[in-house]
Formats: sequence, structure tokens, C-alpha cells
Amino acid sequence: MKSENKPSHITKGDVFDDLGLSRSEASALKVKATLLDAILREIEKRGYTQSQLVEILDEYQPSVSNLTRGKIAKVSVEKLLTYSDRLRMKTTLTVHASSGAHRNNRNDNARTHSRLAARSPARGRSGSLRARRQAATIG
Repeated sequence: MKSENKPSHITKGDVFDDLGLSRSEASALKVKATLLDAILREIEKRGYTQSQLVEILDEYQPSVSNLTRGKIAKVSVEKLLTYSDRLRMKTTLTVHASSGAHRNNRNDNARTHSRLAARSPARGRSGSLRARRQAATIG
């Protein structure tokens, strides 16, 4: 008799969010997964062998093997960024406010900025930091 393969948990949305991780941990894993996916696609597109990757990435063969097999649990985001750079890939990061972000935070930031801007002239500072440095160098 065949047993049916019924899911014990249905993920709604992102699997990383369902793992019980903090937002920062989930975000870090998402970034790592995205970087790994892009790196592996680039490696496949260019047809690199592991021997070539050892030279290009300046890594030992076991590390390259782990990378190509997706075993990156102990690899940092910075290391993956280094790999993408050595593969001559362009990396960009986009950060968005969550849809449930509090609007009060934006107002608080605006008020803080206004207070800082209002204080600057009272301290006798005028112009940009660059202009002040140039004036100090010339004077």
C-alpha cells in the first residue's frame, strides 16, 4: 500500500520567514541565497571547471567544491561578495521598507533632521563640510 505524501506544513510567503528566525537572520540568509544563486548561474554560464575556479577565486579546492555544491553555511556574505567580484560580477543591494512599516518613524526622522538643520547655524557653521575644510586649509 502506498502512503500519500502530505505536507506537514504549508509555507505562505517566504520559507525563511517560516523557520522561526529573527528578521535579521532571515534577511542574511536571503542575501546569501541570492548571492549563491547568482554566482552559480555565472559559473555555469561561463562553463568554469573547479580547477579554473580555484585560480579565479583564489580558494582551496575543497572550498570551491563546497561552493559549487551549495554548501555555504559557514561562508560569510562578505566572502560571497568577494567571489562575485572575482568573477567580475556587478552586485547591487536594494533595501525597501516593509509594507507594515510605521509611518511615525518617517515623521520622527524628519523632525530629527529638522532639529539638526536648525542647530547648525547656531553653532556658527555655514556651507558644506567640504567648503569648511577648504576654508580651514586656505585660511
